[in-house]
Amino acid sequence: MRFPTVLVVGAGQMGGGIAQVIAGSGRHVLLHDPFPGATDRALVTIEKSLTRLAEKGGAEPSAVLARIEAVSEIAPADLLIEAITEDEAVKVDLFARADALLPPGAVLASNTSSIPIATLAAATQRPESVVGMHFFNPVPLMALVEVIRAPTTAPETAAAIVELTRELGKEPVETLDKAGFVANRILMPFINEAVWALSEGVATAEAIDTVAKLGFAHPMGPLALADLIGLDTCVAIMRVLERGLGSDRYAPCPLLETHVAAGRLGRKSGAGFYDYNP
Repeated sequence: MRFPTVLVVGAGQMGGGIAQVIAGSGRHVLLHDPFPGATDRALVTIEKSLTRLAEKGGAEPSAVLARIEAVSEIAPADLLIEAITEDEAVKVDLFARADALLPPGAVLASNTSSIPIATLAAATQRPESVVGMHFFNPVPLMALVEVIRAPTTAPETAAAIVELTRELGKEPVETLDKAGFVANRILMPFINEAVWALSEGVATAEAIDTVAKLGFAHPMGPLALADLIGLDTCVAIMRVLERGLGSDRYAPCPLLETHVAAGRLGRKSGAGFYDYNP
């Protein structure tokens, strides 16, 4: 088995889901998050997710949970998967610290959905072992993983992550290290245009999402999806696209930025384009 021990840094929605899937493959997972209580909350969420899946024939929750160990600091592992906030400076700092603490043969992967892998690789002394591994939300249910190769990523590193992805029961799609990769380069302009339609009063949020669901056969409308992703995350990704692709057509709609400034970040804050509080 490649990567018998995996360190997941970030115990939020994505990190918790990644930890669950990795542990479900029989691997030992070290889950680290510096924010007090974050790993405890993640383990509760993971247990609930596993219980729901067990009712449909999934693995016994206790067996999977036994393979997840909360750790208070970055610990040695065969693979790091970073799933922290979509902030370039914060990720660069983490990769520099992890590079100094992980063993020489370890691979450093990022779950970033937009930040250049080359930038993270440059913060380490092992750029050939740095790669993107972009999961989709909710991780236990979504099959796709983008495997992103920076110019410095060694072919064997990318191949090992592709193999791991398949062992997790996911479908890997390899991409080059271009802004937004494939998914967000397509998805974010779609979401942004939906926000523009809402801001111009073309239709209500419910009507816009209904068009996407019934007209495009999407399981979720773009505004509801933005709430699920997090409106602050959407803005951050759009800014990366705007800079990386050199075009203001990727700039976030002012209404999106207004919602973020007001703290309406989507599901995680209780309100976004929709209200989620009881």
